[in-house]
Amino acid sequence: MMRSLLLLLSLAFQASSFGLQAPLLTSRTNRAPALFSESPATSESETSDAAAAVELPPKVDPKEAVKVFGRLAEKYIMLDASAGMCCYSACSDCEFRLPDGGYRMADQSAARPKWIPNYERRSANGKEHTTKWRSQLFAQGPALSEDAFCQALQALDYAPTLGGPFVAAKAGAEMADDRAARVFYQVLTNGKNVLTRNQMSVRIKQLSDGEEGMTWNSFERAMGLK
Repeated sequence: MMRSLLLLLSLAFQASSFGLQAPLLTSRTNRAPALFSESPATSESETSDAAAAVELPPKVDPKEAVKVFGRLAEKYIMLDASAGMCCYSACSDCEFRLPDGGYRMADQSAARPKWIPNYERRSANGKEHTTKWRSQLFAQGPALSEDAFCQALQALDYAPTLGGPFVAAKAGAEMADDRAARVFYQVLTNGKNVLTRNQMSVRIKQLSDGEEGMTWNSFERAMGLK
C-alpha cells in the first residue's frame, strides 16, 4: 500500500514538473518569430533610399533643353584669330596648319545655330563678333541671379538648332517651365551664387571639349542628358 502511494506521488511530481516546463518551452518558442520578424535596420535603409530617390531632381526633357540651347547658340563663331593670316596655299612649313595637314580656320558658319561661343567679344583681321549671350543675356549688367538668368533667357529669340531634337521655331518660342534653364544655370555657376560674364566664358570653355564653343554634344553632356 505504502509502495503504491509513493509511486503515485512520484508520478504526480513528474507530471507537475513537465507541466511547469511546457509553458517555458512554449514561451521561448513564441518569442522566436518576433525576433526574426524585426528588421529595423533594413526598413530604415529602404526608407532612406526611397526618400533620396524622391529628392533627386527630375531629368530634363531634351526638347526643353534644346529650347535653352537654341536661345544661346549662333550660326557664326570666330576660331583661332591668328589663322586668318594663312594664305591657304598648302605651304609645307605653314604655322597655321594642323598636324594632319588640315587648316586652322579663322571662323566658321553654319546653316542653323550650332555654337555657344566661349568668348564675349572677339576681333581679328577686320572682323568682329560679339556673342548673343554677351549682348542680350547680360544686357542689364555683368552678373545674373538664377531668377534673372531664367527671365532673360526666356526673353531671347529661339531658332531650331544644328544638333539635338528638332523643335520648330513656333514650338520653341515658349518654354514649358524653367527647369532646363535652372539646370543650365547651375552648370554654369558650378556652385557659386551668381553668374558673371567672365564666369560664363570660362565655364563654357571648360565644357567645350577643347573647342571654341559648346555644340549640342557638349551641351547635352553638361546637362546630364547622356
